[in-house]
Amino acid sequence: MSQQETATPSTTSKKQVRKEIGEKLAGALAGYKQELGEKKLATHVKKVSKLISRDLLKINKKKERTKKKAPKKAEKTSPKK
Repeated sequence: MSQQETATPSTTSKKQVRKEIGEKLAGALAGYKQELGEKKLATHVKKVSKLISRDLLKINKKKERTKKKAPKKAEKTSPKK
């Protein structure tokens, strides 16, 4: 079967963001894998990535809301004589 190219959405999903954060954390904390154990480290990385992704998505939504609200400029009227 031929592979079809799918269009990637402009916004990333929660799961995708969480997965990316988890991979970065696991790579950064690889030295602690022997001390904690693989299972414990994976559990902690999962919890932290959930917290971070939740906050990042909240910030992104807040930015989108402020972008949509265009500031209204007060119209200046010239004084009538």
